[in-house]
This record gives sequence, structure tokens and C-alpha cells, in this order.
Amino acid sequence: MTPNEIARLQAYLQGKFNNNMIKLIRRPKANDSVEMMLGEEFIGVIYRDEDEGEVSYSMNVCVLEEDLPKI
Repeated sequence: MTPNEIARLQAYLQGKFNNNMIKLIRRPKANDSVEMMLGEEFIGVIYRDEDEGEVSYSMNVCVLEEDLPKI
């Protein structure tokens, strides 16, 4: 993913979720995905997919059971 593409995707997500604390960080060994952070907390990975010239992004969100509230 190019820096421009990452910046555009980050701006889209910040607007969609109304949260400027969302940051996308390049992954050192993968050029087809970025890490999604909420402040300093890792939220998940966003993957870029290109099929027949159309580009889409899929988000894989990671939630640890230990982080869930007790009910």
C-alpha cells in the first residue's frame, strides 16, 4: 500500500467512525496490509485486495477474551 493510499483509507475510517484516534501503520514485512490502531491499542489488520482492477479492503479485528467485560 502506498503512503497516499494509507492516508486516504485512514481519513475514510476516521470519518466513518467519527474518531481521529484511528491510525494506520505500515507493516514492515507486508506491503498488502496495515495495522489499525486506536490510540496506542492494536485493533486489527486491514488487507488490500485487487481483483480484475477493482480494489477493496477487508478488516480483521482482534478481540482477546481477557479484554471482554464480565457480565
